[in-house]
Amino acid sequence: MIFIENEGNTNPRLNLALEEYALRNFSAENDYLLFYINEPSIIIGRNQNTLEEINLSYVEENNIHIVRRVSGGGAVYHDFGNLNFSFITNHDVKSLSNFKKFTAPVIKVLNSLGLNAELKGRNDIEVDDKKISGTAQFSTGKRMVSHGTLLYDTDLGEVVNALNVKMSKIQSKGHKSVRSRVANISEFLKEPLKIEEFRQLLLEGLYDESEAFESYHLTAEEWKAVHQLKEEKYDTWDWNYGRSPKFNIQRSKRFPIGEIDLRIFVEKGHIIDFKVFGDFFGKEPVENIEQLLIGARYDRSDISELLKAIEVKEYFGDIPKEDFVELIYGEDEG
Repeated sequence: MIFIENEGNTNPRLNLALEEYALRNFSAENDYLLFYINEPSIIIGRNQNTLEEINLSYVEENNIHIVRRVSGGGAVYHDFGNLNFSFITNHDVKSLSNFKKFTAPVIKVLNSLGLNAELKGRNDIEVDDKKISGTAQFSTGKRMVSHGTLLYDTDLGEVVNALNVKMSKIQSKGHKSVRSRVANISEFLKEPLKIEEFRQLLLEGLYDESEAFESYHLTAEEWKAVHQLKEEKYDTWDWNYGRSPKFNIQRSKRFPIGEIDLRIFVEKGHIIDFKVFGDFFGKEPVENIEQLLIGARYDRSDISELLKAIEVKEYFGDIPKEDFVELIYGEDEG
């Protein structure tokens, strides 16, 4: 395992560019670990509709960064009290969606600090039924990143202020508010620690999990490439906001694997535009399905035929194909 030094950068767009650059370019002979702390920001899941996840006026008034990440899952709030970790490894079918494997060493360190931490639900780490971490994954097919955020001493009031939380998510978890579900790690510690001290303890604990652990500093040429990726992708409106479609049909449902929210524009009986949003995790890009259905008749049999060769589970996780077809063209449940 090699620890990548991010040199203290706190710009979320630069840190996400660094993460993706390492994922796509660093040697497949090694596993890598990256830590970073971001300035106040909202990190949007790959398949989410940004404008429906954020409180836009509040975000703009308070200069909060908005950045889309490459992995699925839901939107999260970052600030200087939030520590983020990334494990970059070779792609392994058994490891994809196996959040337990990558959270286990983090949970072990938290347990050593006296926290009753455990993996709950799809991808959350909880202490005494309070969420202190959410995790997500992304795979290129050859390499994969498993990353998460640790709420150490973040401003939990800003989580509510900056994010628009959908009622379906609140109701599905049986809680009245986000605030009631999340907590800071610092609340559970017997002795107070600065986040830098917590970061060092976590790093030392993870060192114990690996015999060959060394630090790596990027070269000037590598940093140049990271900055270029940031400017060409993570700084752009198209990447961070540009998926909001024109639509005349909206169909959404929360499944055990997460919410799938469809926006379909139908004209003269044909699908003119088709967008998929949600906080699900999948290996394949949903853009493949979106493109496949454009031009098709908005008809159950036609849609079923087009999806016949598609492995729906590769895009959304473990849901039957017929459930997805039903979502596209079924009777509304109200």
